[in-house]
Amino acid sequence: MTSQIIPVDPFDFIIFGGTGDLSERKLLPSLYYRQRDHQFSEPTRIIGTSRSKMTDEEFRAFARQAIIDHVKAADIDDKELETFLARLSYVSADATTGAGFDTLKQAIGDSDRIRAFYLAVAPALFGEISHKLREHKLITPNSRIVLEKPIGRDLASARALNDAVGDDFQESQIFRIDHYLGKETVQNLMALRFANALYQPLWNSAYVDHVQITVAETVGLEDRVTYYDKAGALRDMVQNHMLQLLCLVAMETPSSMDADAVRDEKLKVLRALKRVNGNEAPKQTVRGQYRAGASAGGPVKGYVEELGKDSNTETFVAIKAEIGNWRWAGVPFYLRTGKRLATRVSEIVIEFKPIPYSIFGDSAGPIFANQLVIRLQPDEGVKQYIMIKDPGPGGMRLRQISLDMSFAQSFDGRA
Repeated sequence: MTSQIIPVDPFDFIIFGGTGDLSERKLLPSLYYRQRDHQFSEPTRIIGTSRSKMTDEEFRAFARQAIIDHVKAADIDDKELETFLARLSYVSADATTGAGFDTLKQAIGDSDRIRAFYLAVAPALFGEISHKLREHKLITPNSRIVLEKPIGRDLASARALNDAVGDDFQESQIFRIDHYLGKETVQNLMALRFANALYQPLWNSAYVDHVQITVAETVGLEDRVTYYDKAGALRDMVQNHMLQLLCLVAMETPSSMDADAVRDEKLKVLRALKRVNGNEAPKQTVRGQYRAGASAGGPVKGYVEELGKDSNTETFVAIKAEIGNWRWAGVPFYLRTGKRLATRVSEIVIEFKPIPYSIFGDSAGPIFANQLVIRLQPDEGVKQYIMIKDPGPGGMRLRQISLDMSFAQSFDGRA
């Protein structure tokens, strides 16, 4: 039995940075999938805005190409695509000068339905856009503002950005999101942990040897030169995506799926993280930067060659993290991420402690520790590695196999 998809109430979705990389690669394809799954009610509208001069038809052509480029061909339904594109319109607006905001106000109209302002722009513009929305009376009780990471470079700049947006929006209207949490397999971590009795008694330091969280990319800078050199792997991946994954693995059971209840348990994990002091950093962390080499069967430039200047920005990070609480004391959490690595993979490995003693003797072969492997991308799924007897005569020979659950196979490609 499958659950019924319930359409959401009609809303207006306004994308600042509507012609940018994030909109092209992530937002517009994701919104198309919501159309394909019949989650939109009429008259939901999507309005793109940026400084670029563009007509509605040109923006729709941009969106069409984005979907062709970033959505699986088998998932593109021509009728649904045309319905989706008809929802789109475009307004040119400049957050620094305020030009175009009156036109945006006119395009949105006086409707009291939910309007969500999605800021797919540099964080430096968060406050500017927020202030312009207030000055042009575009903020209603049903308004939301959505902020993408990274929010600041450090605590001081994060507080300044939050204060700037908080001057114009109520805290309940501000949504600071991490798009990594939208992945089905990431959301499935909650179901795996809290909808099954199987792992709960084992999910602690008595049975878990260590946890590995890996996000490896084969690509280099692509079109993110300006952003990436200011952020680096630590700010781009570790402080948001990877810490969110760590929290989902390590958190205690929340009282409900209410957002505040889940957040509270995540905060307990973050507060329990042991600080890495300066003299311990060389032992517990590694920073690196890729050089020229080969990838996907061809030569590739090193980071500084792609960047066009010298830089000490890290493109690889590995961290041994520890959580100082009763559940996880003594269990290392290994976080690693990098660009231009050999394989593209994002996964979480829970490695359980080895058996204390083997009764089988050397002839049976080695006994490997049990592992639970949660693959986030590609080939999303869950594998439980266990030891079994290798079939056939000749005595007891042990072999490690995996019990597999592929999302694509189990859910007809809807993962």
